[in-house]
Amino acid sequence: MAKIKIAVITTGGTIAMRDEGRGGVPALGPDELLAHLPADLRQQARVDVEAFSNVPSSHFTLNHVWQLRKAVVDRLGRLYVRGAVITHGTDTMEETAYLLDVTVPGERPVVLTGAMFRADEAGYDGFRNVADALRVALDPGAWGRGAMIVMNGEVHAARYAVKVKSHGADAFASPGRGPMGRIIGDRVHWYWNVERDVIPVREIEPDVYLLKATLGAPDTLLRALVQQRPRGIVIEGFGGGRVPPGWMEPIREAVQQGTVVVVASRCPAGHTGDEYGYAGACRDLEAAGVVLAGELNGLKARLKLMAALGQRE
Repeated sequence: MAKIKIAVITTGGTIAMRDEGRGGVPALGPDELLAHLPADLRQQARVDVEAFSNVPSSHFTLNHVWQLRKAVVDRLGRLYVRGAVITHGTDTMEETAYLLDVTVPGERPVVLTGAMFRADEAGYDGFRNVADALRVALDPGAWGRGAMIVMNGEVHAARYAVKVKSHGADAFASPGRGPMGRIIGDRVHWYWNVERDVIPVREIEPDVYLLKATLGAPDTLLRALVQQRPRGIVIEGFGGGRVPPGWMEPIREAVQQGTVVVVASRCPAGHTGDEYGYAGACRDLEAAGVVLAGELNGLKARLKLMAALGQRE
């Protein structure tokens, strides 16, 4: 039986870290990450590996992620490649996954994975997560599901995946949804699917900023940002997407000058929209020309706006 080709792109993160006497630093290369694959995976998959980088994901820049996106598109465009697996630091994994989800066209799966423990720690989860990610990429049921995060035996859709814990193997979840699937033994079990929204991008627009509404927050930061005339501003608002009433004037000013303003919910599991008629509620925001983010949180609304502003003409 012919082996199925999977592109594996390594970028660094805890999954590649060891304590070298001065704390955990990137140390493992692609060969070491793939050295412990189960025999059945070795028989099924032909792994085509590229070491894209070896850095913590907190060091990623927008250009770094955009170049990674280009590499993914290139690998998936090659003959016989079934899907892509990316090893990645967990700090910004949910953001990279979502940007890939909305900008990488096609049906072939893009699977991100990492580790919450270093390779020299007793609980190292990297080898298992890599094996699980390969199982997902190989599974016919993964087609059409876009980008996914595979950690701790669970498959999370990029649209909903959030790092909910700073430590521990169960750091990722999909609030309000639950995992899209699970890996049990050598099989992938799927529970639900997602409709993708792929944006035909030429580039991403970096001039987009994220602010968070907090109790009693003045409009100082918002006004300072509006004065810079950015391309976009995303605000994580209260509850269903409300903002302090004093923020409405600079929001209106921003919209009038051509800045796209998007309001998301700051709730871990939320959706924008309400039936209120007071200042700063959703009706007031929409009347001012604000776009409501729906089920997207602020991090993902920012990335989607960056992609939308960089669409091909």
